[in-house]
Order: sequence, then structure tokens, then C-alpha cells
Amino acid sequence: MSWLSPCRTAAAGSWKNATVRDGEGVAAVTQADDRSKAAAAQPIRVPPEVAKGVLNPVEQARHRTLSRLPAGPDVERFVDWYWIVRWDLRGRPAYVAEVLPFPAVHLTFERSHTRTGGFVTGVVTRKFSRELAGEGETFGVKFRPGGFGAFTGVDVGALRDRVLPLAEILPEAADLTDRVLAADTDVQRRELVEARLAGPARAAADDEAYRSVLSVVAAMADDRDLTRVDQVTERFGIPIRTLQRLFRRYVGVGPKWVLRRYRLLDGAQLLAAGRTADLATLALELGYFDQAHFSREFAREIGTAPLEYARTAESAASGSAGGSASSAL
Repeated sequence: MSWLSPCRTAAAGSWKNATVRDGEGVAAVTQADDRSKAAAAQPIRVPPEVAKGVLNPVEQARHRTLSRLPAGPDVERFVDWYWIVRWDLRGRPAYVAEVLPFPAVHLTFERSHTRTGGFVTGVVTRKFSRELAGEGETFGVKFRPGGFGAFTGVDVGALRDRVLPLAEILPEAADLTDRVLAADTDVQRRELVEARLAGPARAAADDEAYRSVLSVVAAMADDRDLTRVDQVTERFGIPIRTLQRLFRRYVGVGPKWVLRRYRLLDGAQLLAAGRTADLATLALELGYFDQAHFSREFAREIGTAPLEYARTAESAASGSAGGSASSAL
């Protein structure tokens, strides 16, 4: 069966229409479920202070909004979340938004003065920059690291550092772009995407290798004590060559790069939050040999020295402290 074989909309939407349990207290349970489902159905604004990967997050929040929607249970094995960016800079200067990307593939449905359509963005190994001008929006599908390769069988390594038309990578999804962009709400957009993905996702065979990749990546992301690949191989009992093959197949980049990217994401977030008192200690905590190594990699990847980045973030935060609520996400 094709990964994009049509599936019934009712089935795809079943995750937000849970079956009512039999027995005493059904009314109360139903009301609680309804409240829970209503809350889950609404896009959640992402505050600048927790927007890991967004560079200069407070300043960005003055130029665009960022929201997320959770993935439904039918697709969450492969999809991490949905994200929505909107901006209206009519009558204002253009702004270049910068992101240090996660090791993940994204599907995006975009409408702006520079481009409109559906796109597939492979794992981006450098800072990602996008000029925001006029009015525009993007509805994005963030796959789990390894999820796009596991779900589609596409060679994700060939997509690295590339943005390609959706129809070129997934021809059967070409008709989805117009429907998603025509939808009235972000919830409807999620429903359209999940109606297309849910059937193949449910039918996909359990992939033990992919589950291993998810476990390793989760540890890399969450455990700041993991700073070397040999620590990863020892913890999970996976030979280094096997780990490298798994990451090439599913993620599209090597495990060393993924580990360094997560620690750099941690560093950027900590600096933006004001962690500047002892840069040498921070560098060691993130697995760098010394402060000089950390500073060089940070400047190479992000374009500015660590303390300069922290000062810029602090200045933006100070300027917004007395500003209007509209500046916050």
C-alpha cells in the first residue's frame, strides 16, 4: 500500500472523538474528555523562553507568532508536532528570522510574497534563515528524527540541506497543498494532513531499528551528560558502526553531528536565558574540550560569539519587559 493511500476522514479524526466509556459516571467522564479534547485542539503559543532552536527568541516574537499543535495518536509514532508561524509586517521593515534546526525533516505549507506551496525540508546542518516581509504564514509538520525516513522510505540523506517541492518528493501528496492552504483554521489543517497520513501510519509495520533510533535520539536530546558518541554506544549496547548505519538510514546525518547539535541547542538556550557567569564551565558541561572550542563552534554555527549572543538576547528581553503584551507569544 502506498504511504499516501487515501483513508477515511472519520478514522483519521478518531483520535479527537474518543469512545465514551460504559458504566457509572459516563456524563462526568464525557465532560472531562470534551474539555481535554477542546484544549488539545487549540494551537498553543510557544513562549520565547522555551522556544529551543529559535535564535534571539524574544526579538523574533516581536515580528511573528509561533504556535504548536500536538500530533494525534495515529501519526505520533512518526510526527512530533505541527507548528504555525504567522507574520504581518506590512508597513514595517522586513525581518530575518533565524533558527538552529533540530535533526528532523519538515513538511511545510507556505504562503508569502516570496513563495507559496508545499515543500519538504531535509535536515538542515547549518543555521536556517528566512526573511519575513509583508504578510505570510507557514503551517509545518515536524517529523520525529528518523520519522520521515521510517514512514516514507525516502533516502533522507539525499534531502540534507535542501528544500524541495512537496510534489517532487511525494507526488501523491501534491493535491494536499491547496487543500491545506484553503482551510479556515489550523485545526482543520491538521485534520487534513492526518487524514492523509493516518491510514498508512497505522498500517506501518513495527520497525525495531527505528524504535532504537528514537530511543537514542531522545537520550541525546534530554541528557546533557551525554557529550560523546562512545557514551551513547555504551549506554545502549550498540556498536559504533551499527549506530552510524542506523542514523544514515533514518536521520540522514551521523550520530556525532546529532549529539553536537543538541548540546549546541542547549548552549544557545542557556545563553539566551542569561547563563553567562562562567562560560568555561558551561563549555565543559556541554562536552567541549574548553571554552575556546565552544566559542569557535558557536560562532561558526550561529554567526556570533557566545557572550555577544547572550548580550543581544538580554537587551531584547529588557526592552520587552515594559512593553505591551502583544510582543509576547
